[in-house]
Amino acid sequence: MIHLVALDADDTLWHNEPLYTSTREQFRALIERYEPAGDLDDRLYAIELRNLQHFGYGVKGFVLSMIETAIELTNGRIGSADVNRIIEWGRGMLASPVELLVGVQDAVEDLARSFPLILVTKGDLLHQETKLARSGLGHLFKGIEIVSEKDARVYRTVMARYGVEPERFVMVGNSLRSDVLPAIEAGAHAVYVPYAISWVHERVPDGALPDPCHYHQLAHIRDLPALLQRLGAPARSGV
Repeated sequence: MIHLVALDADDTLWHNEPLYTSTREQFRALIERYEPAGDLDDRLYAIELRNLQHFGYGVKGFVLSMIETAIELTNGRIGSADVNRIIEWGRGMLASPVELLVGVQDAVEDLARSFPLILVTKGDLLHQETKLARSGLGHLFKGIEIVSEKDARVYRTVMARYGVEPERFVMVGNSLRSDVLPAIEAGAHAVYVPYAISWVHERVPDGALPDPCHYHQLAHIRDLPALLQRLGAPARSGV
């Protein structure tokens, strides 16, 4: 029996990665005005990865990493106007409308009628809270967990906070690295709903796919209510 369902946010409920993809393309064009971009993608990713421990996930850390990459790749020649342009891209990303994935509204409303829901997402606290408020889905969640990282320890902490045993907890998201593998390591069920594009950091080798006993994959979140009903009906009084 499933007692609690946790949903990821970015690229599970609403579109997110296309904003980063579009901004990276603008960044490439900017750097190419100074010199050929060359290994820009690898350099930017390496700096983003290095900065995660300092700035965390989200737009703000991404913007700071772009500025740092630009300074390194241009040997400090990047102009202040272009640095300001990068900052403005970040402001635009933060203010972008929240666009729900097709079918998400109906699927989450359907789920909320049968299962207690919580949101478990990485990223900047203020930005994620703002996106949830603008999404129109906030009232459907019993709890909101905005975390700096998603690993087995964090999932165990979340389950303990809500008094739910791992076998009765389901994590749903578009990232094998963040939403699936650590949730299963913590003893929970995990449902993988792939998104069309993903940040390289969220990808895992094919051999890392987990034991199918707790792993489930769906083509679309619309199929989630039916899957969860097959896994077991909820016991609402426990949460």
